[in-house]
Amino acid sequence: MDLPVDKWKAYLLDKWTLLPKAVQDTVSTAETLSDIFLHSASLLQPEDEMFLKRLSSAYLVEKDPDAPLFYREEGNRKFQEKDYAGAAVLYSKGVSHSRPNTEGISLCYANRSAALFHLGQYEACLKDIVRAGMHGYPERLQPKMMLRKTECLVNLGRLQEAKQTITDLESSLAAKPTLVPSSHHILQKSLHHLKMKIQDKETLPETFPAALSRAFEDMALGEENRQISGASHSVSLHTDPLKGRHLVATKDILPGELLVKEDAFVSVLNPGEMPPLHHGLENKWDTRVTNGDLYCHRCLKHTLATVPCGGCSYARYCSQECMQEAWECYHSTECPLGALLLTLGVFCHVALRMTLLTRFEDVDGVVGVLCDETGNKDICLPGNKSLVRTFDYSDQGESEENCKKGETPVPGCSASGKYESNYNAVFSLLPHTEKHSAEHKFICAVSVSALCRQLRAASSQTQSGSFKSSRGRAVSPGLCADVTIWGLAMLRHMLQLQCNAQAITSVWHTGSKESIVTRSRQVRLATGVFPVVSLLNHSCSPNTSVSFAGTVATVRAAQPIRRGQEIVHCYGPHESRMGVAERRRKLSSQYFFDCSCPACHTETLRAAAEPKWEAFCCSRCRALMQGNDVLSCSNESCPESVSKDHLVSRLQDLQQQVCGAQKLLRNGKLEQAIQQLLGCREAAESFLSAEHTTVGEIEDGLGQAYAALGDWRKSAAHVQKSVRVVEARHGPSSIEIGHELFKLAQVLFNGLAVPEALNTIRKAEKILSVHCGPESDEVQELREMKSCLLDLPFIPSGRGFSIP
Repeated sequence: MDLPVDKWKAYLLDKWTLLPKAVQDTVSTAETLSDIFLHSASLLQPEDEMFLKRLSSAYLVEKDPDAPLFYREEGNRKFQEKDYAGAAVLYSKGVSHSRPNTEGISLCYANRSAALFHLGQYEACLKDIVRAGMHGYPERLQPKMMLRKTECLVNLGRLQEAKQTITDLESSLAAKPTLVPSSHHILQKSLHHLKMKIQDKETLPETFPAALSRAFEDMALGEENRQISGASHSVSLHTDPLKGRHLVATKDILPGELLVKEDAFVSVLNPGEMPPLHHGLENKWDTRVTNGDLYCHRCLKHTLATVPCGGCSYARYCSQECMQEAWECYHSTECPLGALLLTLGVFCHVALRMTLLTRFEDVDGVVGVLCDETGNKDICLPGNKSLVRTFDYSDQGESEENCKKGETPVPGCSASGKYESNYNAVFSLLPHTEKHSAEHKFICAVSVSALCRQLRAASSQTQSGSFKSSRGRAVSPGLCADVTIWGLAMLRHMLQLQCNAQAITSVWHTGSKESIVTRSRQVRLATGVFPVVSLLNHSCSPNTSVSFAGTVATVRAAQPIRRGQEIVHCYGPHESRMGVAERRRKLSSQYFFDCSCPACHTETLRAAAEPKWEAFCCSRCRALMQGNDVLSCSNESCPESVSKDHLVSRLQDLQQQVCGAQKLLRNGKLEQAIQQLLGCREAAESFLSAEHTTVGEIEDGLGQAYAALGDWRKSAAHVQKSVRVVEARHGPSSIEIGHELFKLAQVLFNGLAVPEALNTIRKAEKILSVHCGPESDEVQELREMKSCLLDLPFIPSGRGFSIP
């Protein structure tokens, strides 16, 4: 996903092993990025490019005139099943594969508008109706579309527009009475119904729903930080020989305080599961839903009404504006290279887009400015003592003046000393060239070289006037004169990304079709680069929480932070997710450092023991088991002992049974799921600790199942046990416990257990506000639940319940 596909990596590794030892040594011992790039690029042969081309051809990213009909029929099946969201996604796939101004694309837009109407997305429905008309929607079907448009306008309260649409429809029918002869009676009946609906709405006083009148205010950072863009005045930038650049609190900070709010300098949507085409299959079109079907490829906004690129079937956007912006900034270059970029991986794509956003001609200037007196273009590499200068040429004189005064600028800062979210800061991020394996550098360099050659070819075609997009616009990559300079910048970025790329995530809420109680899970949407967020060092027990809204990252204090204390966040290996040995191994292999944070130091000092969420218990006395190959009961008076392998085998069998029960739950087979989960719980009690993760999964599943049946009392009892497991592992103020309390609040709310629900809502709201901010969807839903409960005049007899 991040790196090239497995077949290309394996191909290049085979090529590497067949290289003469002298050639391998030349690449391995190269001291600069330019040497690595030039030596590796010289080894790329035509047969290598042909192999890469064959791999890329397996991805379907071009328009296909046969695909719209297939996706429209698949969407119609979902529509008939009343799965309107699923239908909308399939219609969107049809839109993406359609060429502009064809009946196929107009019918897909029209069908999608119907799905959006049933989902209550009236504004999006209206836009699709307009798009269908723009692309030549058949005249014989126009009356049905105009009725839908009228219904949308009525539901939105735009009554004058609705009446005008009815007038236009009646005029059209009068001019062409044979337009819909078979359904004329039904049409007239629908028109009469809409007229009556408009009259009823006109007699009501004009009101605006509270949800529409209440606009979420953008979270302010307070006083602007003059040293760091996008940061609050509560933080400052420091440098240290061991820690490097890092952020420190300038005052005492309270939990929930917003510290950094930064839009990604660059982001690339994670394609998700995009299997290449398997030749020979009867059906070559994939109906599975991926991130690319649900999120804008530019701003990452969630949408069921994507607007496709006119030149490829892969890139999709939330609006015409986003599509236009992407085209002008980078997609005009990326459009013909979609299959190649999917083959080369997200990191290569991010590296390309970074250079496109700063413009190729600027890359030449950037590398030229960032050179020491010896002309070395690999500045910022370990061992290079040259100063990093500004990209702002207007401040060059000031920068030189500062140097004369003996002031050493902080890498990535401008001449005035400000660290901003720009290409200057991006370029200053360390690539750790000497710490990557020779094989990894070879794969990255050859992949970048192959991409450079394709871009050069596209540029040549553009200059000759022979290459244009299907939208009729010339594709102009704008390559700088020296492609080597640009390739060097891209290679630097690919190596930077291993330590500096940020996974942009979103919280998905899921549940069975019968359940209105959701389950939360974090999913990766995209890979981004955030120069300011990258200043945060790692801790396995961080004092901040990072969340995302589209391409914007927000960093909030997760606990009290004292003045002078370093502000840190977790790079992935967290103390609540894995033991110290595993954490250190992962951090060393990916980030090239040995973690010595307080959490690792504390765990190293105390005796090694399995955390409670992974621990086995004694079948006799329920005390925890301890040991290595043979586990003994920690209760000295209990003689019980057992092979660890035996217990691990039992755990694996139990986990398979739990997975089977969860599948039954997803398929709506609630009673079967409950019986299987109850059996799993009984088995778990005989050898797992009460705080074991699997025990929590079993209780969570039972809570989901009983909620789907409407048995809120039993559901609450099981969810409470799941809450205790989550709290034991992640802590009482973690985001994980916030999500679990949110789930419990839903159960208690639906069961009208008012005191318990209000108490749980308050706890969940406090925790989630700290981690996600008061504007997050979950916090807003909690507030709505609280408002409803407080407005209740009484609890209907037999409806409410109390829980211990």
